[in-house]
Amino acid sequence: MSDSAETNRFTVQPFEEVKNFDVSADVLVCGFGGAGGSAALEAAIAGAEVVLFERASGSGGSTGMSSCEMYLGGSGGTALQKELGYEDSTENMIAYLETALEERGDPEKIRTYVEGAADHYDWAVSLGVTYKPAVMMERDVVPLTDESLLFTGNERTEIFKRKADAVPRGHVPSHEGDFGGRIFMDALTGAVEKAGVDIHYDSRVIRLLVKADGRVAGVVAREDNKEVFYEARRGVVLASGGFIMNKEMTAKYIPEIHSWATPYGNPFDMGDGIRLGMAAGGSVINMDQAFLSFPLYPPAKLTNGIMVNLQGDRFVNEDGYLARLGHYSSLQDEQRVYLLVDQDDYDHPMYIERLDVIAVGDTIEEIERESGLFPEGALQETVAFYNKFAEKSQDPKFHKSPEWIKPLKAKPFALLDLSFENQTAVIMPGTTGPLTFSLGGLDTMPSGEVISVSGSVISGLYAAGRVTAGLPRTSKGYASGMSVGDATLFGRLAGKSAAANADFGGR
Repeated sequence: MSDSAETNRFTVQPFEEVKNFDVSADVLVCGFGGAGGSAALEAAIAGAEVVLFERASGSGGSTGMSSCEMYLGGSGGTALQKELGYEDSTENMIAYLETALEERGDPEKIRTYVEGAADHYDWAVSLGVTYKPAVMMERDVVPLTDESLLFTGNERTEIFKRKADAVPRGHVPSHEGDFGGRIFMDALTGAVEKAGVDIHYDSRVIRLLVKADGRVAGVVAREDNKEVFYEARRGVVLASGGFIMNKEMTAKYIPEIHSWATPYGNPFDMGDGIRLGMAAGGSVINMDQAFLSFPLYPPAKLTNGIMVNLQGDRFVNEDGYLARLGHYSSLQDEQRVYLLVDQDDYDHPMYIERLDVIAVGDTIEEIERESGLFPEGALQETVAFYNKFAEKSQDPKFHKSPEWIKPLKAKPFALLDLSFENQTAVIMPGTTGPLTFSLGGLDTMPSGEVISVSGSVISGLYAAGRVTAGLPRTSKGYASGMSVGDATLFGRLAGKSAAANADFGGR
């Protein structure tokens, strides 16, 4: 079925038209990833009768594909942070997030998230997820050893340290390898099953049922090639993921990124929940934003190099998190960017399957001439300026942290091509361009209620996870763990809100 035909299916239907319901329950949850599973569990714990729909044949969603880092702290620190000697006040974490997300951030969601983050860690532990009290200090993307606490954002960069004390906030299930998402989802799935939630796999919600007064009171799901009608006595929670796998939506909302990036998510990140919410009058925000990866590290020592564009100019502090590097790289002409390193620091990045070394030379002039990329003298001028201040461990232009500043002097030098068209990710063999996923969606209250285009709350409709514009709203300020932390914490709040909804009644 074409994307256009798919879009036309996601509509609302008058509740009053349905003469007989196949199933009636208090809360209906659409999507069984981290957000939907968390919502269903909390609604059931609150005493609601819950039905949980999942389009796939099992639980997981994008959370199940992830490392399951959760970006947590505040309240003096999580139990894990405290055990390892780290203190993280609520105001310190808020200051960091406000600096990271800038004008894109939602102050209410930031505060709600931070105030609940330490307890949220305890909740994950209560599910049976294990965390090892060990911190990884190296600059890496995910720990392939079994440490459970690490720095996953820009906390240690000078720009951010001016606003907030650097504290590691990435909490990842203890294991060797990159499958924390499956560990977490197995634990969450077991808890959901134990709570008595009625789970429907291979079930796709295609319409919302809306009463004459505007309250969302049910769904229509496609199961076994037929339409099944479900009544929601208290509310419907949309938690079916983002829209990064929907070519029609990415071409509309993130057209430039759509043209050169590789979608990353589960196959059912088709924007179902977003389209359902919009059909019911829900407002969408932040739809032009997406996460972008950038494979500068590991190994960490490549950070000693400098990144330049086609003009031979630096454009970012190279010690930033990979998403921040991806954001600023995307702003360069033709997304063409290069890394200049000297002999002491050259090594093959672990996350690049193929990497072009486009010039090698004993002088920067040779690099410039051999590459044929830059205006004459431009790269030499950039390196001379950088080296002048690097001798004093300074970076007046972009404020790279002193630990990553050193003059580029050890010959030969090498110029590596990290342009988007040249990136091939090991995680998705055969693809080109940076990995990307959407960061926009339905506008919601921190408690999960969906906000309409007129600014009012849509009665009976809730959402969480990438269906919404949640906590992370820009690649520039993204830190690993923001998505899973956001999906599960706000998923829990949405489930509680739906279960407590008093604005309901019979026919």
